[in-house]
Amino acid sequence: MRFGLFIPQGWRMDLVGIDPAQQWEAMAGLASYADDGDTFESIWVYDHFHTVPVVSDEATHEAWTLMSALAASTTRIRLGQMCTCVSYRNPAYLAKVAATVDVISGGRLEMGIGGGWYEKEWRAYGYGFPSAGERLGRLREGVQIFRDMWTTGSATLDGKHYQVEGARCAPRPLQGTSVPGSEANGIPIWVAGGGEKVTLRIAAQYADYTNFYDDAETFSRKSDVLREHCRAVGRDFDSIVRTGDFNVVIGETEADVEDRLRFHADLLRRGGVPDARIERQIDNLRTQPAVGTPEQVVEVMQDMERRGMGYGILYFQEAAHDRSGIELFENTVARELRGSPAPA
Repeated sequence: MRFGLFIPQGWRMDLVGIDPAQQWEAMAGLASYADDGDTFESIWVYDHFHTVPVVSDEATHEAWTLMSALAASTTRIRLGQMCTCVSYRNPAYLAKVAATVDVISGGRLEMGIGGGWYEKEWRAYGYGFPSAGERLGRLREGVQIFRDMWTTGSATLDGKHYQVEGARCAPRPLQGTSVPGSEANGIPIWVAGGGEKVTLRIAAQYADYTNFYDDAETFSRKSDVLREHCRAVGRDFDSIVRTGDFNVVIGETEADVEDRLRFHADLLRRGGVPDARIERQIDNLRTQPAVGTPEQVVEVMQDMERRGMGYGILYFQEAAHDRSGIELFENTVARELRGSPAPA
């Protein structure tokens, strides 16, 4: 299994306690750590504007600004967002932004894209909150605009939601043009979301990667749905890499895991989250699949590999403060999955 790593950016209150003037240093340092190693193929940020699980005055750094900064400050690792909300930026404009980031990075960008869901955030920033059908309609037209601009250099679309006429993309992304071995489609598109009638059909038409993991059984069912959509549109199902996001809380022992959960709770408390909400959140986290000892997490990952998941994107809430959980994952779970011996 391939792995990506979320970089803490504040959305999930993972920068609480770090002075705003030092937060970029914390993010860039973790990005450099991943860039210098060989466990992680990619680093990721969220496309959100203010914090969860409650809105607060804690920092949430903007995703595409971070993409540009990370493109300039890393050399190997690929760069993604999980996932960009198509309605937060005009897609023709976003295609230009993404192409520029791809050039800055030397051809290392991934485009995670979805219809968007966080209603409170939509309304706070003046986007309204259209129906699910309209949000998914924008997603379909948006990814079509991306593909046209990245592969041909321009897009014209008289759509229901977007109208563009000769929108130019110069320079085009390096991927698909001047990066040896890159996809002809340009920047790889990750379609996020598991809606079975619309989102997975969009994925069958346009996606290089999907991201719809909730639990093992749901993943298997939605994979079957995706396979049928691929058959309907004439797409090779195996050409789409299926991925999932994992909240990782890993410890040598169950007591170590509980220590990390208490640290998570402390970050939320310092961020102003009410105790009752913290308790519910930690109770939920404790039951998630990648929470446990290395042996338990290996078992989960191996099961997902058998089900066809090819890529896991990992989130460690404590990462800006403490990298020991990441290091434990690398030295145990990742090594086991790659068949490498553990260090002496």
